[in-house]
Amino acid sequence: MLRAFRQVDVFTEVPFGGNPLAVVLDGEGLTDEEMLRFANWTNLSETTFLLPPTTAGADYLVRIFTPSAELPFAGHPTIGSCHAWLETGGMPRDPGVIIQECGAGLVRIRRDESGLAFAAPPLLRSGPVEEDLLRQLAAGLGIGLDEIVDAEWADNGPGWVALLLRDADAVLALRPGLLPVDTGVAGLYPDGSPAAYEVRAFCPYAGTVTEDPVTGSLNASVAQWLLRTGRVSAPYVASQGTVLGRTGRVRISADGADVWVGGSTISRVSGTVAL
Repeated sequence: MLRAFRQVDVFTEVPFGGNPLAVVLDGEGLTDEEMLRFANWTNLSETTFLLPPTTAGADYLVRIFTPSAELPFAGHPTIGSCHAWLETGGMPRDPGVIIQECGAGLVRIRRDESGLAFAAPPLLRSGPVEEDLLRQLAAGLGIGLDEIVDAEWADNGPGWVALLLRDADAVLALRPGLLPVDTGVAGLYPDGSPAAYEVRAFCPYAGTVTEDPVTGSLNASVAQWLLRTGRVSAPYVASQGTVLGRTGRVRISADGADVWVGGSTISRVSGTVAL
């Protein structure tokens, strides 16, 4: 069966500068195994499948797959899937906000002239990181434990531990080895810089560590952490993907209790896929 398909470039205004996402616009009738097999074949960090919502008030349901597993929530798939849905004629019930249903529940997405932004979901786990795990993370990153300025669990679905290093240069210099958990690292740029801080995201996979180009879920939880601790003030821009030759830019804003995570998205491939 031929199904509408998009491949989109998320969190960038520069051609091929963001994080690619494969979106199957009609996932009805596909089994979990078929979805996972296709996600494994695309070999992207995530592939999504759009389906009719099952919850009242939602505009669509998205299922999010890595090459090896399904995720309850992820950030760049949220922005990219919503972009593809709108581009192919999706009409939200409320023109001011799109409601996405996913494994983590309902996610609000708003749009304006600068692009789409999602409301950062509540954390599933927060608080201090265990000392033994911190030692493992420092060793895996090739740094001393004293080079970690602060650390917190920042898990909103994928399982992130977030570390703060002394500055952006320290983050850019990392050359990680094996890590025990999904790890996000941030370091502040000097005041007045175009970006507030640099982010890198490292994920253990198949006996090695992969680096994600631009990571919406991590940027969401890091923003909540750094705003709460007073290290940054919104609105601001976070940079990610520099070491990989990408130009990821994530726009962070705050509205009352909500932290909004957004950026630009561009469609790169449009057509159909036989599934």
